[in-house]
Amino acid sequence: MPHSELMPIGVFAQRTGLTSSALRFYADSGLLPPAEVDPVSGYRYYAADQVLRATALRRLREIAMPLAAVEAVLNAGADEAARLIDEHVAKIVDDAAAARQKAAALKSVLGGEVPGLLIAVLKGPVLADAVEQVLTATAHEPGMAVLAGLHIEARPGALALTATDRYRLSTRTLVPARPTEQTWAGTIDGDDLRAAAATVRRSALVRIEAVPHGIRLRMPERADRHCRLLSEDFPDHRLMLACLGEVSTRATVPKDLLLRALEEHPGDRVTLHVCDQGVTVQPSHDEDPRVQLPATVTGAALQIRFEMTTLYPAVSTAIGPDVMVDLRGHDGPVTIRSADRGDLTTLAMPVTFAPSA
Repeated sequence: MPHSELMPIGVFAQRTGLTSSALRFYADSGLLPPAEVDPVSGYRYYAADQVLRATALRRLREIAMPLAAVEAVLNAGADEAARLIDEHVAKIVDDAAAARQKAAALKSVLGGEVPGLLIAVLKGPVLADAVEQVLTATAHEPGMAVLAGLHIEARPGALALTATDRYRLSTRTLVPARPTEQTWAGTIDGDDLRAAAATVRRSALVRIEAVPHGIRLRMPERADRHCRLLSEDFPDHRLMLACLGEVSTRATVPKDLLLRALEEHPGDRVTLHVCDQGVTVQPSHDEDPRVQLPATVTGAALQIRFEMTTLYPAVSTAIGPDVMVDLRGHDGPVTIRSADRGDLTTLAMPVTFAPSA
């Protein structure tokens, strides 16, 4: 191949974001050999069709993938490459969570065991379920870490868990297994709580203790889990709940039937028509069938539209066989909760549209 069809190593380095020294290293390791080497000068040349491989190599190294794994990804098909990348990222996440736990334990040793303020004692499976249910209303947004957190409020005889992504708000109140008289409030890192949930679920009882910069979850015969406290102020959810308007329409719908209708709905938005005959999941297109659901409805008939990513999690985490939906017109926040248990409540914001649309 003539040199005119190839790129000198310096040009190739600029095209791919790799340094010339890195290209020499990857050539010597066999990951990215040059297309041609000048036999006299030893100068290396690369072909245009090597840019994609070189760019992928750089990006894989940027996520700290070992050379052997990089080679496996570059030589694999698309599906296998995706699987290998997912495995690597999962390991990084697990390692980071383990490092945080070890760091918290190390700080306790270096600074002496810090006595914790007992917030509550709860059954592990109950606490794990509540954490996972409420955390469905979180979101990771740059500059707003608090929206990925779980707000905990402890008061005598009750522990309230709340999360919001500004489109949904979920809150659940738990009754401690053992009564305490402490009052405490703080917002805890949601990812830390998710990482601890599996261990919490396998523990009969969990002691939640407030410690500097977070909470400590103490479980019999298991290592303590530390979860970080977020410094941002949590949105004033109490004011949000207090300012809700009057309920204009109430529908009680079988949860499983509503979930199935949402799962089979083809669009990313779903429109519900609520009237005294029941709840109808409207089609996205004229050729799609309507889905009529049995429901007990009181109040005015109306149509309301949701993003699927807002409505589905709110319904799926509801407790019990029937879901009670309180509506405040076609553009007001909707309350979704169990028809017979009120300890988990979710607010969901609809998509605004003209009622006649």
